[in-house]
Amino acid sequence: MTTRPHDALFKAAFESPAHASTLFQAMIPPEASAAIDWTSITGEPGSFIDPKLANRHSDLLFSVQLSGRTVLLYLLLEHQSTVASDMPLRMNEYLTRIWQRHHKDHGLALPLILPAMVSHAPGGWTAARSIHELLEPRPASIPGVAALVPNYSLLVLDLTHFDDATMRDWALEAFPKLALVFLRDGRDPDRLRRDFDRWRDLFLDVLRAPNGAEAVAQVLRYVALVTGDMRFEDFHETIYAQLPEVREIAMTIAEQLRQEGRQEGRQEGRQAERAELLVKLLTLKFGDLPRDPLARIQQTDYERLEGLIARVLTADSVAEVLDD
Repeated sequence: MTTRPHDALFKAAFESPAHASTLFQAMIPPEASAAIDWTSITGEPGSFIDPKLANRHSDLLFSVQLSGRTVLLYLLLEHQSTVASDMPLRMNEYLTRIWQRHHKDHGLALPLILPAMVSHAPGGWTAARSIHELLEPRPASIPGVAALVPNYSLLVLDLTHFDDATMRDWALEAFPKLALVFLRDGRDPDRLRRDFDRWRDLFLDVLRAPNGAEAVAQVLRYVALVTGDMRFEDFHETIYAQLPEVREIAMTIAEQLRQEGRQEGRQEGRQAERAELLVKLLTLKFGDLPRDPLARIQQTDYERLEGLIARVLTADSVAEVLDD
């Protein structure tokens, strides 16, 4: 969870088909939802996220029976600090990958996919929700054109538009409901401190459920990771004062994060040392390095740096060392 806390909390809360089912039913139009056999919902394996976007998105895929036919429900969590204006285009790529995989494995008669997205982008979701909104001129502005241009609309659940009272009334289990609350509020330390006791009863409901201590730990760890200006001491004080029942869980999380911080610091130190050594070796052999190779070296991880250092002795150029 250290590098992808939004992703980890969301998946923990909604990878359960039962939890995802309730969320989908809140997003899908009632007439469509009524045609779905929600008791048939099943998690589907596989990720369709581009590796370059892996740190920004979490995908969960489920299948259900719709009027006796199997369809896929694709659930994407948008957790960028700013709204992604090209999201319909990105989603189109994900859907195409699902269809291509299905075509390869099962032939044609492609499954219906209902694309849905949960957003907790600060300020709300203000970008396009359909392919046609990205096009200029808009297909609808030209008579007879709209029907000729591929299009789909995203189902969007924008957490920033829901107040506490509304979220309390959602027909969700305690843990996924709590996860949505803290996804909405987690990056606002002042709001968390002010409203933490408002969700005390929900925390206790989660704690009493099977595997409740683990679920509470996931939420508290998320809080500790995303509230960048909330020090460990502040985090402790907030928890101890308003939720003493989870004191031991909070203490364990704080100690884990301290240990991780020390380990990351040591790793970063080793990585910086190897990067410095590689630069020195390349400079001694090939002369002063241009800016681009220097930037690439600084962004290279420790294991790869070890391999690049070994190449220097036999390479005839900087490019031969750095390029695959």
